[in-house]
Amino acid sequence: MNVWFEFIVCAGVILYAGSRLSIYGDAIAEKTGLGKNWIGLVLLATVTSLPELITGVSAVTLHDLPDMAVSGTIGSCMFNMMVIAFLDLLSKNRPVSRMVQQGHMLSCGFGIILLATVAIDIVFSKYMPVIGVLNSIDPMSLVYILIYFFAMRLIYDYEKGRLSEFVGEVVEATANSQKSLKFISLMFFLNSLLIVVAACYLPGIGEEIARQTGMGESFIGSSFIAITTSLPEITVSVAAARMGAFDMAVGNLLGSNLFNVAILSITDFCYLKGPLLRSVSMTNAATALCAIMALAIVVIGLTYRSEKKFWFLAGDAIAICLVYIASCALLFWAH
Repeated sequence: MNVWFEFIVCAGVILYAGSRLSIYGDAIAEKTGLGKNWIGLVLLATVTSLPELITGVSAVTLHDLPDMAVSGTIGSCMFNMMVIAFLDLLSKNRPVSRMVQQGHMLSCGFGIILLATVAIDIVFSKYMPVIGVLNSIDPMSLVYILIYFFAMRLIYDYEKGRLSEFVGEVVEATANSQKSLKFISLMFFLNSLLIVVAACYLPGIGEEIARQTGMGESFIGSSFIAITTSLPEITVSVAAARMGAFDMAVGNLLGSNLFNVAILSITDFCYLKGPLLRSVSMTNAATALCAIMALAIVVIGLTYRSEKKFWFLAGDAIAICLVYIASCALLFWAH
């Protein structure tokens, strides 16, 4: 009972702070002129992905659970795609893919590259060299970080060019705002801190529940741990979508996927027993491949830009749901 009570308390704090975070993120986007896609991709994505970072690092340093660290991180990428699918429930009669700008395909493309590299690394890493004094660092970890920063730079350049024609509107919105950028940034930081503190308790709660169930690390990490550490992304993205800021919501989820792969690099640096991805189950590659399929479906949706839904969800959202269900089934059967 105490475990579930702690879970409810943490979820309540994240729910409140996440809703405020999306409001202040929207205000920062207007005042700075960086754009809601960029704010969602960098600021919100980084803050909401901190639980995955802390979970991964603590799993390998305190508990010696490399498989839990990797499966939780990659599983979070897959679950983020499910959240994008469920945003369709908040978009009324129009599919989300029709309501957001096509620049998100840049994020999808880099996400596909990073996750494909992870899948290859898991399967073929034993044939690759290692670096570091203790021969514990996978050289691909450096590649992940380089690709991540290159992606951020390229997306920033795209956003800067796209927003140049709206500079006048941004200046006017800034002049009409009653709250200063300093105050808004402070409130953004405080609510970010609330999310991080509350969400950091979730992995410990999830680990205790996982211990009681006796299920495999890969399945628990890719399902329960991934969902609980993704709670900040869910809260922030849903709150942003309810405000009508669907670009921010989608940017947050896609940006979290990119940051999650960078988290694998940091976790690898902290794991001193050997290269991280050489110490995990091959089933994690299947999760990465399913996440790639979901990202490819998002690209198709952004390109086709359907005008209609099937009942409550668009065709691309339904396809993502099916891929997620298939991913969970594969992991369960492989256990």
